[in-house]
Amino acid sequence: MTKYPIHPDFKKYEKIKTPIPERLLPLMNGVIERSFNKRPPEPGVRETRIIIGGYQNEPVELIIYEPEASEERLPCLIYLHGGAFVLKSAAFHKRLICDYASHTPCKVVFVDYRLAPQHPFPVALEDCYAALHWVYQNAAEIGIDPSRIGVGGDSAGGALAAGLCLMARDRRAPALCFQMLIYPVTDARLNTHSMKEYIDTPLWNARQNEKMWKLYLKDGCSLERGYASPMEAASFVNLPPAYVEVAEFDCLRDEGILFAETLKENGIMAELHQTKGTIHGFEIAEDSAIVRQSLDKRVEALKKAFYHSEIELNR
Repeated sequence: MTKYPIHPDFKKYEKIKTPIPERLLPLMNGVIERSFNKRPPEPGVRETRIIIGGYQNEPVELIIYEPEASEERLPCLIYLHGGAFVLKSAAFHKRLICDYASHTPCKVVFVDYRLAPQHPFPVALEDCYAALHWVYQNAAEIGIDPSRIGVGGDSAGGALAAGLCLMARDRRAPALCFQMLIYPVTDARLNTHSMKEYIDTPLWNARQNEKMWKLYLKDGCSLERGYASPMEAASFVNLPPAYVEVAEFDCLRDEGILFAETLKENGIMAELHQTKGTIHGFEIAEDSAIVRQSLDKRVEALKKAFYHSEIELNR
Protein backbone atom coordinates (compact mmCIF):
# COMPACT_ATOMS: atom_id res chain seq x y z
CA MET A 1 0.00 0.00 0.00
CA THR A 2 1.50 3.34 -1.04
CA LYS A 3 1.27 6.56 0.91
CA TYR A 4 -0.59 8.34 -1.88
CA PRO A 5 -3.42 6.66 -3.85
CA ILE A 6 -2.01 7.63 -7.24
CA HIS A 7 -3.49 6.06 -10.36
CA PRO A 8 -1.92 2.73 -11.46
CA ASP A 9 -0.70 4.38 -14.66
CA PHE A 10 1.84 6.33 -12.59
CA LYS A 11 2.82 3.70 -10.01
CA LYS A 12 6.14 2.93 -11.64
CA TYR A 13 7.26 6.51 -10.97
CA GLU A 14 6.28 6.61 -7.30
CA LYS A 15 9.84 6.19 -5.99
CA ILE A 16 11.42 8.60 -8.45
CA LYS A 17 12.44 12.13 -7.45
CA THR A 18 13.77 14.76 -9.85
CA PRO A 19 17.24 15.67 -8.55
CA ILE A 20 18.51 19.21 -9.04
CA PRO A 21 21.99 19.14 -7.43
CA GLU A 22 23.74 22.28 -8.65
CA ARG A 23 27.08 20.62 -9.35
CA LEU A 24 25.50 17.95 -11.58
CA LEU A 25 23.19 20.18 -13.60
CA PRO A 26 25.55 20.65 -16.58
CA LEU A 27 25.97 16.88 -16.95
CA MET A 28 22.26 16.21 -16.47
CA ASN A 29 21.30 18.85 -19.03
CA GLY A 30 23.68 17.40 -21.58
CA VAL A 31 21.94 14.03 -21.29
CA ILE A 32 18.45 15.56 -21.31
CA GLU A 33 19.20 17.74 -24.34
CA ARG A 34 20.59 14.82 -26.34
CA SER A 35 17.46 12.80 -25.55
CA PHE A 36 15.19 15.66 -26.66
CA ASN A 37 17.12 16.27 -29.88
CA LYS A 38 17.30 12.57 -30.70
CA ARG A 39 13.53 12.18 -30.61
CA PRO A 40 12.00 13.03 -33.99
CA PRO A 41 8.86 15.11 -34.29
CA GLU A 42 5.58 13.21 -34.57
CA PRO A 43 4.45 12.21 -38.11
CA GLY A 44 2.97 15.13 -40.03
CA VAL A 45 4.77 17.80 -38.00
CA ARG A 46 7.73 19.79 -39.31
CA GLU A 47 10.52 21.06 -37.03
CA THR A 48 12.52 24.23 -37.85
CA ARG A 49 15.28 25.68 -35.68
CA ILE A 50 16.12 29.39 -35.53
CA ILE A 51 18.58 31.41 -33.44
CA ILE A 52 17.43 34.84 -32.26
CA GLY A 53 18.84 37.53 -30.01
CA GLY A 54 17.55 36.94 -26.48
CA TYR A 55 18.03 38.99 -23.34
CA GLN A 56 20.95 41.40 -23.77
CA ASN A 57 21.16 40.06 -27.34
CA GLU A 58 22.61 36.72 -26.28
CA PRO A 59 21.69 33.83 -28.64
CA VAL A 60 18.55 31.82 -27.86
CA GLU A 61 17.21 28.95 -29.95
CA LEU A 62 13.58 28.76 -31.04
CA ILE A 63 12.13 25.57 -32.50
CA ILE A 64 9.01 25.95 -34.63
CA TYR A 65 6.66 22.96 -34.86
CA GLU A 66 3.97 23.16 -37.54
CA PRO A 67 1.61 20.86 -39.41
CA GLU A 68 3.30 19.87 -42.68
CA ALA A 69 0.06 20.01 -44.66
CA SER A 70 -0.96 23.56 -43.73
CA GLU A 71 -0.19 26.45 -46.06
CA GLU A 72 -2.41 29.10 -44.46
CA ARG A 73 -1.58 31.49 -41.67
CA LEU A 74 -2.07 29.73 -38.37
CA PRO A 75 -2.41 30.81 -34.76
CA CYS A 76 0.69 30.42 -32.61
CA LEU A 77 1.35 28.93 -29.19
CA ILE A 78 4.63 30.11 -27.68
CA TYR A 79 5.60 27.19 -25.46
CA LEU A 80 7.82 27.40 -22.37
CA HIS A 81 8.94 24.06 -20.99
CA GLY A 82 9.12 23.01 -17.37
CA GLY A 83 12.22 21.86 -15.52
CA ALA A 84 12.47 23.85 -12.28
CA PHE A 85 14.08 26.77 -14.17
CA VAL A 86 17.31 24.70 -14.17
CA LEU A 87 16.67 21.71 -16.46
CA LYS A 88 16.33 21.36 -20.22
CA SER A 89 13.14 20.09 -21.80
CA ALA A 90 12.39 16.39 -21.35
CA ALA A 91 11.96 14.31 -24.49
CA PHE A 92 8.27 13.64 -23.81
CA HIS A 93 7.60 17.37 -24.22
CA LYS A 94 8.15 16.95 -27.95
CA ARG A 95 5.17 14.59 -28.19
CA LEU A 96 2.98 17.12 -26.35
CA ILE A 97 4.14 20.02 -28.51
CA CYS A 98 3.54 18.09 -31.72
CA ASP A 99 0.05 17.13 -30.55
CA TYR A 100 -0.79 20.77 -29.89
CA ALA A 101 0.51 21.73 -33.35
CA SER A 102 -1.25 19.00 -35.34
CA HIS A 103 -4.56 18.68 -33.50
CA THR A 104 -5.39 22.36 -32.85
CA PRO A 105 -3.96 23.13 -35.52
CA CYS A 106 -1.42 25.84 -34.76
CA LYS A 107 2.26 26.61 -34.92
CA VAL A 108 4.16 26.06 -31.70
CA VAL A 109 7.23 28.16 -31.04
CA PHE A 110 9.30 26.34 -28.43
CA VAL A 111 11.70 28.64 -26.54
CA ASP A 112 14.99 27.13 -25.37
CA TYR A 113 15.46 29.85 -22.74
CA ARG A 114 18.60 30.04 -20.62
CA LEU A 115 18.64 28.30 -17.27
CA ALA A 116 19.40 29.05 -13.65
CA PRO A 117 21.55 29.00 -11.60
CA GLN A 118 24.03 30.23 -14.23
CA HIS A 119 21.32 32.55 -15.55
CA PRO A 120 18.97 33.37 -12.64
CA PHE A 121 15.85 35.55 -12.79
CA PRO A 122 15.09 37.55 -14.91
CA VAL A 123 17.16 36.00 -17.74
CA ALA A 124 14.76 33.17 -18.66
CA LEU A 125 11.73 35.45 -18.63
CA GLU A 126 13.50 38.13 -20.64
CA ASP A 127 14.54 35.47 -23.17
CA CYS A 128 10.87 34.52 -23.45
CA TYR A 129 9.88 38.16 -23.90
CA ALA A 130 12.48 38.47 -26.67
CA ALA A 131 10.94 35.40 -28.31
CA LEU A 132 7.47 36.95 -28.11
CA HIS A 133 8.77 40.15 -29.68
CA TRP A 134 10.48 38.15 -32.45
CA VAL A 135 7.31 36.19 -33.22
CA TYR A 136 5.27 39.39 -33.57
CA GLN A 137 7.93 41.05 -35.71
CA ASN A 138 8.24 38.04 -38.02
CA ALA A 139 4.66 36.77 -38.01
CA ALA A 140 4.08 37.31 -41.74
CA GLU A 141 7.32 35.61 -42.71
CA ILE A 142 6.73 32.50 -40.61
CA GLY A 143 3.02 32.21 -41.43
CA ILE A 144 1.50 33.23 -38.10
CA ASP A 145 -1.64 35.28 -37.51
CA PRO A 146 -0.42 38.04 -35.12
CA SER A 147 -3.91 38.47 -33.65
CA ARG A 148 -3.92 34.85 -32.45
CA ILE A 149 -0.77 34.37 -30.39
CA GLY A 150 -1.00 32.63 -27.04
CA VAL A 151 1.48 31.32 -24.52
CA GLY A 152 1.66 28.01 -22.68
CA GLY A 153 3.90 26.31 -20.20
CA ASP A 154 4.13 23.52 -17.68
CA SER A 155 5.51 23.72 -14.13
CA ALA A 156 8.29 26.34 -14.13
CA GLY A 157 7.28 27.04 -17.73
CA GLY A 158 3.85 27.89 -16.36
CA ALA A 159 5.44 30.55 -14.15
CA LEU A 160 7.27 31.92 -17.19
CA ALA A 161 4.06 31.90 -19.25
CA ALA A 162 2.07 33.73 -16.56
CA GLY A 163 4.97 36.12 -15.97
CA LEU A 164 5.21 36.79 -19.70
CA CYS A 165 1.52 37.77 -19.78
CA LEU A 166 2.13 40.24 -16.95
CA MET A 167 5.27 41.62 -18.58
CA ALA A 168 3.63 41.97 -22.00
CA ARG A 169 0.72 43.84 -20.43
CA ASP A 170 2.95 46.20 -18.45
CA ARG A 171 5.29 46.89 -21.36
CA ARG A 172 2.33 47.49 -23.67
CA ALA A 173 3.38 44.74 -26.07
CA PRO A 174 0.77 43.42 -28.51
CA ALA A 175 -1.76 41.49 -26.46
CA LEU A 176 -1.53 37.75 -26.03
CA CYS A 177 -4.90 36.09 -26.62
CA PHE A 178 -4.57 33.11 -24.26
CA GLN A 179 -2.47 31.45 -21.56
CA MET A 180 -2.35 27.68 -21.00
CA LEU A 181 -0.82 26.80 -17.62
CA ILE A 182 -0.16 23.14 -16.82
CA TYR A 183 0.46 22.40 -13.09
CA PRO A 184 2.11 25.83 -12.96
CA VAL A 185 4.58 27.27 -10.48
CA THR A 186 2.92 30.50 -9.36
CA ASP A 187 4.00 31.39 -5.83
CA ALA A 188 7.45 31.69 -4.25
CA ARG A 189 5.98 32.14 -0.78
CA LEU A 190 5.47 28.36 -0.36
CA ASN A 191 2.50 28.78 1.97
CA THR A 192 -0.32 26.70 0.46
CA HIS A 193 -1.78 23.57 2.04
CA SER A 194 -0.51 21.28 -0.72
CA MET A 195 2.98 22.79 -0.43
CA LYS A 196 3.03 21.97 3.28
CA GLU A 197 1.51 18.50 2.79
CA TYR A 198 3.31 17.04 -0.23
CA ILE A 199 6.91 16.98 0.92
CA ASP A 200 7.71 13.53 -0.53
CA THR A 201 5.50 13.04 -3.59
CA PRO A 202 6.83 11.30 -6.74
CA LEU A 203 8.83 13.21 -9.36
CA TRP A 204 8.45 16.55 -7.54
CA ASN A 205 7.82 17.70 -3.99
CA ALA A 206 7.87 20.71 -1.69
CA ARG A 207 11.49 20.22 -0.61
CA GLN A 208 12.67 20.28 -4.21
CA ASN A 209 10.39 23.24 -4.90
CA GLU A 210 12.02 25.29 -2.15
CA LYS A 211 15.48 24.53 -3.55
CA MET A 212 14.27 25.50 -7.03
CA TRP A 213 13.30 28.98 -5.87
CA LYS A 214 16.67 29.48 -4.19
CA LEU A 215 18.45 28.67 -7.45
CA TYR A 216 16.14 30.78 -9.60
CA LEU A 217 16.06 33.84 -7.33
CA LYS A 218 19.63 33.66 -6.10
CA ASP A 219 20.23 37.25 -7.28
CA GLY A 220 16.91 38.46 -5.84
CA CYS A 221 14.11 40.20 -7.76
CA SER A 222 15.43 43.13 -9.76
CA LEU A 223 12.05 43.52 -11.48
CA GLU A 224 8.42 43.44 -10.32
CA ARG A 225 8.25 40.35 -8.07
CA GLY A 226 5.09 39.13 -9.77
CA TYR A 227 7.06 38.48 -12.94
CA ALA A 228 8.86 35.68 -11.07
CA SER A 229 6.08 34.70 -8.65
CA PRO A 230 2.81 35.49 -10.49
CA MET A 231 0.57 35.19 -7.41
CA GLU A 232 2.45 38.19 -6.01
CA ALA A 233 1.57 40.41 -8.98
CA ALA A 234 0.45 43.93 -8.13
CA SER A 235 -2.52 43.64 -10.51
CA PHE A 236 -4.35 40.85 -12.33
CA VAL A 237 -6.47 42.99 -14.66
CA ASN A 238 -6.18 43.03 -18.44
CA LEU A 239 -4.65 39.59 -18.70
CA PRO A 240 -5.57 36.99 -21.34
CA PRO A 241 -8.07 34.19 -20.67
CA ALA A 242 -6.54 31.09 -19.12
CA TYR A 243 -6.73 27.33 -19.02
CA VAL A 244 -5.19 26.06 -15.77
CA GLU A 245 -4.62 22.37 -15.11
CA VAL A 246 -3.38 20.90 -11.83
CA ALA A 247 -2.39 17.41 -10.61
CA GLU A 248 -3.94 15.91 -7.49
CA PHE A 249 -0.79 14.73 -5.67
CA ASP A 250 1.39 17.73 -6.44
CA CYS A 251 2.79 20.33 -4.06
CA LEU A 252 1.98 22.95 -6.74
CA ARG A 253 -1.71 22.00 -6.88
CA ASP A 254 -3.16 24.66 -4.61
CA GLU A 255 -1.18 27.59 -5.98
CA GLY A 256 -2.41 26.68 -9.45
CA ILE A 257 -6.00 26.59 -8.19
CA LEU A 258 -5.55 29.91 -6.38
CA PHE A 259 -4.10 31.52 -9.49
CA ALA A 260 -7.13 30.47 -11.56
CA GLU A 261 -9.48 31.73 -8.85
CA THR A 262 -7.61 35.04 -8.61
CA LEU A 263 -7.93 35.57 -12.35
CA LYS A 264 -11.68 34.93 -12.14
CA GLU A 265 -12.02 37.36 -9.23
CA ASN A 266 -10.42 40.01 -11.44
CA GLY A 267 -12.79 39.44 -14.35
CA ILE A 268 -10.48 37.18 -16.38
CA MET A 269 -11.98 34.04 -17.90
CA ALA A 270 -10.20 31.04 -16.43
CA GLU A 271 -11.01 27.37 -16.94
CA LEU A 272 -9.68 25.15 -14.15
CA HIS A 273 -9.20 21.42 -14.69
CA GLN A 274 -8.19 19.25 -11.71
CA THR A 275 -6.83 15.86 -12.79
CA LYS A 276 -7.33 12.96 -10.36
CA GLY A 277 -4.85 10.32 -9.24
CA THR A 278 -2.09 12.27 -10.96
CA ILE A 279 1.39 13.42 -9.99
CA HIS A 280 3.51 16.31 -11.17
CA GLY A 281 4.81 15.66 -14.68
CA PHE A 282 2.35 12.80 -15.19
CA GLU A 283 2.56 13.04 -19.00
CA ILE A 284 5.79 11.07 -18.74
CA ALA A 285 3.42 8.06 -18.86
CA GLU A 286 2.69 8.77 -22.51
CA ASP A 287 0.39 5.79 -23.08
CA SER A 288 -1.90 6.57 -20.14
CA ALA A 289 -5.59 7.19 -20.92
CA ILE A 290 -5.50 9.98 -18.32
CA VAL A 291 -2.71 11.69 -20.25
CA ARG A 292 -4.66 11.35 -23.49
CA GLN A 293 -7.78 12.81 -21.89
CA SER A 294 -5.80 15.75 -20.51
CA LEU A 295 -4.21 16.42 -23.90
CA ASP A 296 -7.67 16.38 -25.50
CA LYS A 297 -8.88 18.98 -23.00
CA ARG A 298 -5.87 21.19 -23.66
CA VAL A 299 -6.32 20.96 -27.42
CA GLU A 300 -10.00 21.83 -27.01
CA ALA A 301 -9.01 24.87 -24.94
CA LEU A 302 -6.55 25.94 -27.65
CA LYS A 303 -9.21 25.52 -30.34
CA LYS A 304 -11.62 27.71 -28.37
CA ALA A 305 -8.97 30.37 -27.84
CA PHE A 306 -7.69 30.43 -31.42
CA TYR A 307 -10.81 29.61 -33.43
CA HIS A 308 -13.74 30.78 -31.28
CA SER A 309 -14.86 33.51 -33.69
CA GLU A 310 -14.74 31.09 -36.64
CA ILE A 311 -16.72 28.49 -34.68
CA GLU A 312 -19.37 31.08 -33.85
CA LEU A 313 -19.63 32.19 -37.48
CA ASN A 314 -20.13 28.61 -38.66
CA ARG A 315 -22.97 27.85 -36.25
